[in-house]
Amino acid sequence: MPLMPKRVKYRKAQRGNRSGFAQSGCTLEFGEYGLKALERAWVTAIQLEACRVAINRELKRKGKMWIRVFPDKPISKKPLEVRMGKGKAAVDKWVAVIKPGRVLFEVDGISEEQAREALRLAATKLPIYTQFIRRGR
Repeated sequence: MPLMPKRVKYRKAQRGNRSGFAQSGCTLEFGEYGLKALERAWVTAIQLEACRVAINRELKRKGKMWIRVFPDKPISKKPLEVRMGKGKAAVDKWVAVIKPGRVLFEVDGISEEQAREALRLAATKLPIYTQFIRRGR
């Protein structure tokens, strides 16, 4: 089961505004190394899960990983070949709104080469450009 909220106040949400830069979550808080977003996007729960699996496979039970984003925005989609109207469609997927500068993942307890490789593998699963960051820089 992909990441999604247990319950929400409103079942369907509007598209919202993705402009600007990340105001919070821009620095490393837990780990020594991290993956920072350089573009804005909606990252789906399935993409985040693919990243988590890729990082865990590379870490091989060493080190620790933190996921710093959560898909809490519902995106609705009408089925194919359905006419316009008849109200807003059912929720299709959950996304995390990512703005430039946001730290997506953090890792600790491993060497820099291992962290670089693990986060590189995770970055290939994402629809945006990202940057490897290190504490103290």
